[in-house]
This record gives sequence, C-alpha cells and structure tokens, in this order.
Amino acid sequence: MSLRVFVPRDTTALSLGADEVAARLEREARARGLAFTLVRNGSRGAAWLEPLLEVETSNGRLAFGPVVAEDVPGLLDAGLLDPARLEAGLADKSGHPLALGATEALPWFAHQQRFTFARAGITDPLSIADYLAHDGFRGLEIALQQTPQALVEEVKASGLRGRGGAAFPTGIKWQTVLDTAADQKYIVCNADEGDSGTFADRLVMESDPFMLIEGMIIAGLAVEATQGYIYLRSEYPLAKAILDTAIARAEATGYLGDDIRGSGRAFHLEVRLGAGAYICGEETSLLESLEGKRGLVRFKPPLPAIEGLFGRPTVVNNVLSLAAVPFILAEGAEAYAEVGMGRSRGTLALQLAGNVQRGGLVELAFGTTLRQLMEEFGGGTASGRPLRAVQVGGPLGAYLPASQWDLPLDYEAFAEVGAVLGHGGVVMFDDSVDMAEQARFSMEFCKVESCGKCTPCRIGSTRGVEVLDRIRGNHDREANLALLHDLCDTMEDGSLCAMGGMTPFPVRSALTYFPDDFRRPAEGG
Repeated sequence: MSLRVFVPRDTTALSLGADEVAARLEREARARGLAFTLVRNGSRGAAWLEPLLEVETSNGRLAFGPVVAEDVPGLLDAGLLDPARLEAGLADKSGHPLALGATEALPWFAHQQRFTFARAGITDPLSIADYLAHDGFRGLEIALQQTPQALVEEVKASGLRGRGGAAFPTGIKWQTVLDTAADQKYIVCNADEGDSGTFADRLVMESDPFMLIEGMIIAGLAVEATQGYIYLRSEYPLAKAILDTAIARAEATGYLGDDIRGSGRAFHLEVRLGAGAYICGEETSLLESLEGKRGLVRFKPPLPAIEGLFGRPTVVNNVLSLAAVPFILAEGAEAYAEVGMGRSRGTLALQLAGNVQRGGLVELAFGTTLRQLMEEFGGGTASGRPLRAVQVGGPLGAYLPASQWDLPLDYEAFAEVGAVLGHGGVVMFDDSVDMAEQARFSMEFCKVESCGKCTPCRIGSTRGVEVLDRIRGNHDREANLALLHDLCDTMEDGSLCAMGGMTPFPVRSALTYFPDDFRRPAEGG
C-alpha cells in the first residue's frame, strides 16, 4: 500500500496555494520515481499553518507547514515519501524546518475539545466510505429506530442552543414544529455566514459536508419534515460545489430520497444560493429570500416554527447547530451536556481572526476565558504590538477591553456585560486601532446592510454615521455624544430585528471603554 499524503482543498488552503503544492508534489514524485496516494482532505482549521501537508505513518500523521510549492523539492530531499526517514528525522522535527511532528500532538490541536470538528481535516470530504469509517451516519442509524418525540427529547436533554447568534434552545424550536400539524414541513439550514471574522460554517461544509447532511436528515425525522434547504452564502462557490456533490452521492447511496436506507421515511435536500445581503442571515428575512422575494424582515408572531417557509412549519437552524446533532445522537445527550458551564452546554466553535498570530478555528467547551483563547491559541497579535480590543460575535458584537478578557466564554456571562458570543467570531485589534473609527464602521455597516423595513434601523443608522462624523470632527462634541446615546436607545428599543437593535452594542462599548478615542483633536485642527 502506497504512502498517503494529505493536502487540503478548502477555500483557505486553496487561496494560499494548496493546488500548486499538490501539483508540484505529483510532478516531483513522478520525476523521482516515487509512488504515493494523494488525498485532498478538508482543512483542520489551522489557517496559520495552511497549506498544512500531512503524511500518514504507522504512528499517525506527520505535519508540515505552511508549505508552498517551492518547498516540495526540499521536503522530498529530506525524505517526505521515504517511510524510514519519516520515522526518524522528520518525525522529531529535526529533518526539515517545516516539519512539525505528529499532527495530533501539536498543542494547538491537542488542547481543543473537538466534537463537531472531529473529522475536519481527517477525511476526504466527498467520500461516503471515509465518512462511514469515521463513525459517520451512526447518529442517523439510531435516529431511524426512534420516534420523532424521542429525538426531540434527546436534543432537549443535550442542552444544544442555536449557534447562529440567538442561542435559543434547539430542542424547544423542534418541539414547536413537531407539535404544529401540517401536510408539509421544512428544515432550513442558515448557511448565510456573514459575520466578520467567521468561517466555521464554511469549514463544516467544505471539510465534513455529510455531517451537515446527516444532521438535517435527523432534524427532518424529528419534526416530520420531508424537505430541506441549505441557504448558502453566495460568496462560497467551493462550498456549493462540495455540497452539491455530497448531496448527489447521499442520494445515490440511499441516505436521501423517498426511502432513507429502506426505512420508508423520506427526506430531500437542495442548496439555494443567498442574495448577498447580510440581513438574510436573520431567519425571517432568509425565508423571504428563499421564497424568491426581497429579503425583508417579517413581523413576529407568527414564528417561523408555526408559519415559516411558504407559510408552513419550519425549523431554521444554523450550520453548527445542525452539525452538532449527529454527535448527540451517536454518543448520547449526556456526552454532549457533560461539558460546558451553566446553561451553555457542549462546545463552541471559536474563530480567531483580525490582528492575530495564529488564526483559525478552535473548538472548546464553554467556560474557557477569552484571554486563554487569544493568548494560548491565538498567540497574541500578528503585528507584535499590544492587544487593545477584541470584538466577539460579529459586527453587532461589543468591543471588549482588557478588563473583560477574563470573561468565561458563556452566553449568560457575556450578556451580563452587554456583549454577545454570537456565532463565535473573535476579531482582535492591537493598540494602533482607532476605536472611534471602529464605532463609525459599525454604524455604517448597519446603514449599508439594513433591509430598510423599520425606521429606527434605516434612518437611525444613517443619522448615527452623521453624528459620529460630527463627534470625530469636534463639532459640538458633548451635545452630539448625548445625541448618539439617545439615538442608540431608539435603535435598541424600536428596531424590528437584531440588525438595528444590536448595532448600538459595538458603538456604546467603544464609547464606554475607549472614550479618549472620541475626544481627539479634529484632523487639521
């Protein structure tokens, strides 16, 4: 059996030259008469090491990275495809500067608690055989033997909450849909990942698509829905290609269709591209877009769980919420619920971005502190300058100063200080950042992305940018600071959805924790 070499094929790795690495490796090996099997796996999520090349040995995989095409000849000279030399110099990192040793032993991976991302970077994302060999579809096999109510109870017992931002208990949402009588129900996966600094959804879809498919099938069985849609961000063309292929293969092998694995139960699944609007990440706006309309936020009630897609009961869950379900069914609700803290059970996929030394996806149990995440995994700033602020939870999340970095990563702990965990995005800023400029960016983001349906969001964000410009320009600064606070009150209390209602979070936090940035002399003054 020839040596297996793994080169990732996800968007991050490709953008950094993974295809070139793979092509150069095949070309050089052929010229030297060396045989090996190339596997295009998904990414493990360590963006700072991509392209991360791995070689399978009798003692597990050895890692090399970040590798560029020009490194390939030197790696082959050092014995990359020579099993004996691999077990010697390259295994203990002495044989080549890019040799990292055993992949699983790298502290960045070893200190994580991977439930959802256990297969990411391990398997060929489009191989059902590989998925099955790594415990894939175990949860579905169990689900097919249970009643819908039993499945809902299992998800309730796990403590799983929505990972898209609102953190609503997933089992409660499923129960509502199950209890609502209808001739047609839907499962809609919100894959319109638009928060700044987030990429966990993409990593699931590009590295382990069958896990998402399995989670959606189980959700369908639980609420008696037979049709599912993945509403995918239009800027994710590779994820779409992978999902389309994975769905076709799942249909061909009986995991999707009118008779799931001979059970007599049906579930069909399609991918639909998003409208390129941030607001379509809001569930009712998403449903409007999925129906072919302009993505405007709907009034609630009725809830989508009662009148959702095409007026039918609909489960709308984030990618990570649905991707957690196979683990819960396969290992049991208790295995998931036994980690975490308080009402935040299980693990959270944290995405380190911005000015960070070691960016990427880190899956940890709730309860780790923000400081531990940024220092032990992130390694501080990429610039080497002191860290000054961090925004958690996307563009609507608060900017947190050093005094709050010891907060545990927990929904309630963050809510107590006016912050949000959201989708787990963590964007870091060094001491060169102008927080008044960041506050303006937050307000302008709302201005650009607002659906326009409600006045507090549509007009409030426009006026907010104008007020911030006057403050930064030192025009009647104190009066405009007071006006900005009043405007934030109006947006929080009067907006139809979180777009306008949460935009004040980053603005207020910048004003509260970084006041000096709003009192600088006007440029040219």
